[in-house]
Parts: sequence; C-alpha cells; structure tokens
Amino acid sequence: MFTPNSALFAVDNPNLGRVPTQEEIASWDVSIGPNGLGLPDGRGTPKEGEEVYVSKCLGCHGEKGTGKPNDALVGGRGTLAGDQPAIKTIGSYWPYATTIFDYVRRAMPLDAPKSLTNAKAYAIVAYLLRLNGIIGENDVIDAHTLPKILMPNREGFVTFSPGK
Repeated sequence: MFTPNSALFAVDNPNLGRVPTQEEIASWDVSIGPNGLGLPDGRGTPKEGEEVYVSKCLGCHGEKGTGKPNDALVGGRGTLAGDQPAIKTIGSYWPYATTIFDYVRRAMPLDAPKSLTNAKAYAIVAYLLRLNGIIGENDVIDAHTLPKILMPNREGFVTFSPGK
C-alpha cells in the first residue's frame, strides 16, 4: 500500500492539494487481479443483474448490452480473427471475468463510479456473462466462482515474462 512521505511533499511543494489520508487511499486500493485476489464478499445471479442493468446500464449500453459497436457488451465472438475491425465485447475480447468485475465495480456507472455495492456489481457481471453465453441462467458468481470462469478469449493475449 502507498504511504505518502509528508517530508517529500513539503520539498518544493507548490501548495496544491494535500496529502491523502490512509482512509482515502484505502478506498481506492481495490484492484482485482486475473486470479481473483482481492475479490470482495458478495454474490450475484443473472436474474438479479438484469434488474440492476435496466436501472443503471441500459441508457449507455442499450437493451441487453447490444448498444452501438463501441458501447456493445454482448456479441462479437469470432470477430477478432477477421479482416474487418474486431467487435470487442465481454464475450469476444476480455480474457478474465475477474477484470470485468473490477472494471464494473470501479468505473460504472459512468455518472457515479464506485457507487455499486459488491452484490450489484457481481449481479451485473453475472447478467453480462449470461448474455454472452458464458454462464447459465441459474449460475451464481462470487469470489470463489468468478476466477474459475474460462472466458472465450482467455488464450488471445500474449503473456509477458520479464527476463525471458
């Protein structure tokens, strides 16, 4: 965790802003890795997610996630290998379900980032995974099941290993 050094900030400080409190830093220290490390408690189902999606996401991403091509969350599977520009959606592009959760919880909805509860974020992700045919309609996602979901494009990225 980052701990600001107040002496460092005092040197040549143009007196803009202030040193954040530990509580403020902790509220933004919410990264979730591909392996699921850091996933919070909570759970969600596609049915629960549909209700949240309609109230929080529909305006930007359209009915059932099929918004404009740059706003689409569903579809596009198989478009990454073609000659035409790829349609990058949850079902065609994202390699890890955990990073979808991380993004939804951290950045959505656009007008109120970080406003979703963990349960609502899990539910929205469950709904979107269901719409993309990745999980079943009765599946429950949580900190234990989400990292185990194999995304269609899991092998579509190059793994970087320093020193090799």
